[in-house]
Amino acid sequence: MPDLTALVADITTLDVDAIVNAANTALTPGGGVCGAIHRAAGPELARACAEVGPCPTGDARITPGFGLRARWVIHAVGPVWQGGTAGEPGLLASAYRAAIALAKANGVRSLAFPAISTGIYGYPLRDAASVAVRAVRDALAEPGAIERVVFACFSPDVLAEYTRIL
Repeated sequence: MPDLTALVADITTLDVDAIVNAANTALTPGGGVCGAIHRAAGPELARACAEVGPCPTGDARITPGFGLRARWVIHAVGPVWQGGTAGEPGLLASAYRAAIALAKANGVRSLAFPAISTGIYGYPLRDAASVAVRAVRDALAEPGAIERVVFACFSPDVLAEYTRIL
């Protein structure tokens, strides 16, 4: 099983093969982690996203990392929280699985995830972190080259939740 860790970090600065962007379905620059990734990668990222988008909720697309340390950006679209009755857990797990499938298909050995859907999309952190860790563990149980997964937490309280679940 690959190494799974959580740490407080700016995902755009991590020394990994690929980072995951908490993307919107249009794959356009947004706020939060998405905006930070687009700013750090440069304007080429938005052009590359336009070529591979749109992307439905629960799926993912891959682009080069451009100005980032990471070679790749995997754009995973999580669900907007609607109270938990609109299939949100399944869609969130699907976004994580789709990101890992793209990582494996592109020879990624190290990968960093943000807490997808927990920002403006309103997914409760405890529930989202639980879905994320379970989905990543399940996807990594299948053979592949991924050796390390980092959950890049934007604050100590997010780190505490991921640490509890890991």
